[in-house]
Amino acid sequence: MIVLGIETSCDETAASVITDQGEILSDVVLSQIEIHRPYGGIVPEVAARAHLEYADHVVKQAMEQANIGFEDLDAVAATGGPGLIGGVIVGVMTAKAIACAHDIPFVAINHLEGHALTARLTDNVKFPYLLLLVSGGHSQLLIVRGVGDYTRLGTTIDDAVGEAFDKSAKLLGLGYPGGPPIEAAAKLGDAKRFALPRPLRGRPGCHFSFSGLKAAVKRAIDALPPGELLDQDVNDMAASFQAAVADVIADRARRAMHEFQAQCPDGTTLVVAGGVAANAALREKLQQVVAKEGMVLVAPPLNLCTDNAAMIAWAGIERLKNGPPDGLDFAPRPRWPLDPDAPKAKGAGVKA
Repeated sequence: MIVLGIETSCDETAASVITDQGEILSDVVLSQIEIHRPYGGIVPEVAARAHLEYADHVVKQAMEQANIGFEDLDAVAATGGPGLIGGVIVGVMTAKAIACAHDIPFVAINHLEGHALTARLTDNVKFPYLLLLVSGGHSQLLIVRGVGDYTRLGTTIDDAVGEAFDKSAKLLGLGYPGGPPIEAAAKLGDAKRFALPRPLRGRPGCHFSFSGLKAAVKRAIDALPPGELLDQDVNDMAASFQAAVADVIADRARRAMHEFQAQCPDGTTLVVAGGVAANAALREKLQQVVAKEGMVLVAPPLNLCTDNAAMIAWAGIERLKNGPPDGLDFAPRPRWPLDPDAPKAKGAGVKA
């Protein structure tokens, strides 16, 4: 089986061709970072227009890299949500057009499920496993029992961790996106200089909260002597912030591991996915936790942690092996929880 995947849920226009043997024939990602950098964040309308302008070109490039024609495809998969709805519509309509023109099945993929199943593409991880999904829009812990079978143990009650990285980086003058420059600055800083809070650490449950941490960064910066931030101030704050994030996520993950082991005694794997999963300090902290809990950590390669279409194509293959394709009447969704039956978390800005 050969499937084309299309991803347009945020600020990357991506297309990829994958086989059911896990062979990535092509993986093209066109980033919009430079377009959005002057605004300090993603502008939905600008993102949608960029997807519309480049989607066909990116698909063509992916097909050329794979050295196949559309007649060789067995299906086309596209992110159907959640995400910025303008971009999601572009990807879905592009995929539907290809499906209709070439008489092949169309599959609408939950973007979060793409992240959730990536470890099966890269490491052949067996069900069940525990998933830590950390990105700019989501911070969740879920039990993955199978394709389409997810139990949410925790989510963010305010900001997602990636959002906290971006806003803290902006406060430090490090630009957008915030993850890479904070990680780079943290290597030169003293993580003990600023006493930042660890929201919800030690509390019952597996939910996350990062709004208070972000606010504490601003207060600490405002308390410094007037004038321009010194380089060492920036490095020390970056290190202190990153350490706080790693401590919080490790604590929440440890609690989720206990719940996971109680529900799935045969499960031994923690999978970390999403853009923030590329952070080396976080991976190191999680490695220490899984070692103590008798589990194994699996983290996909860095290029498959951030948004990409290879994960969408692979999720399409997994879906087609487990059920029928979607109809061309599928409606793109701005919200699409993996566990629709999960109790609603209480907090400002809760992510579905």
